[in-house]
Amino acid sequence: MHHADRIRAVASDPSACARSALFASWARSLSRYKLDPLQPGPPRQLSERELRDARSVVEPVLSAGAATLDRLYAAVGGGGCCVLFTDRNGVPVDRRSACGDADQFHDWGLQMGAIWSEESEGTNGIGTCLAEARPLTIHRDQHFYARNIGLTCAVAPVYDHRGQLAAALDVSSCRDDLTEDVVRLISSAVLEAARKIEARHFTRAFPGARIVLITDTDCSNGALLAIGDDDLVVGATHAARHACGLTDAMIGRGIPAQSVLAPQQEEHEDLERAERGVLQRALARCGGNVSAAAKTLGISRATLHRKLHRTKITRPV
Repeated sequence: MHHADRIRAVASDPSACARSALFASWARSLSRYKLDPLQPGPPRQLSERELRDARSVVEPVLSAGAATLDRLYAAVGGGGCCVLFTDRNGVPVDRRSACGDADQFHDWGLQMGAIWSEESEGTNGIGTCLAEARPLTIHRDQHFYARNIGLTCAVAPVYDHRGQLAAALDVSSCRDDLTEDVVRLISSAVLEAARKIEARHFTRAFPGARIVLITDTDCSNGALLAIGDDDLVVGATHAARHACGLTDAMIGRGIPAQSVLAPQQEEHEDLERAERGVLQRALARCGGNVSAAAKTLGISRATLHRKLHRTKITRPV
């Protein structure tokens, strides 16, 4: 059975589409986007101005990930792979590839400014990853268009500091000798790199906050919180929002970090305990020097001594 005939047969079977996310994507490509698996020609291309505009939107995330993209390419580039970083519409805005492979990747449409959305290219690594907001691999004849069945693409979504889908990170190869084990290793490397880019961008977005990794959830990889000076959560990554049920509205209203990090522990507001923490931190920052600590707190040395006595804090030796 030819590739196009197989796609049409599977996509017309509701039970097959219900069982497989891949088959559901094939069905979307046929019925929703009205695409033809045999459509010739490369992907549509943005103009230079449109590409500049697309890149400017995702530039903060791309800038945070530049070093990570370099390391990812160093790991996979020798195997005939290229690394693509796209915007949320599936348009590559940055690419790393060997000079000797550049023409081949260009012929396949793996170039900056090409439109690899699922709506435009049917089932493909970049477009389907963004459509379904999950990491995935589309291997050769899993692609919708017959002209793309020589490609293998491992892709992961990249979220911004507000937990919104911002980009996709893709490693693509035209080699026909990639084993399943190699593809799995590439997929794992892509996902790890995507999470590193998110973390770097997140820490840049909240420069004055404490960044805390949530480790006791199933989604701990990349689950970061930004905590302000008043111990309220001021930001959360996509993974942290998913793991802890956080929303923009909750963060905007103000939510204590303790309520997120240890929700099983009932928290009682205690002014004396809060004051004790302030005093201890001031002393710690000043190396136990009471005069210096009093100055940072904006109180007299005598007042600080009274507070230390009342809260039963012993000065460090």
